[in-house]
Amino acid sequence: MKKVTPDPPESSADPLEPVPLSDITEPVVSARLRNPRQSDPVSHIFTIVPGVDTATLLCHACETLASLNVLVTDLACELESSKRNVALSIQQLAVVGELLVNRALDNIDPQQ
Repeated sequence: MKKVTPDPPESSADPLEPVPLSDITEPVVSARLRNPRQSDPVSHIFTIVPGVDTATLLCHACETLASLNVLVTDLACELESSKRNVALSIQQLAVVGELLVNRALDNIDPQQ
């Protein structure tokens, strides 16, 4: 009897197995996990200019979340099964975040 479907590829890697960190990254991550109050040296790469008003910050946050929504939706269209469900869950969280930011903007400057 002829088999119609091929065997699925065998994967030797466990998807839940943690990915080993590089020799440079591991000490930094370990130090951060040991002392969560220690400032993250990477956080200084991206900074927000002091004095930016709240409405501007919320507008940019809303645009960022809208972009994330589009990116994850496009990704979800290319995935199947549980990975698609995870991507759609991330997309829904982005939409909820965008709605919350929009409501905060409305509270700051209500449209009459």
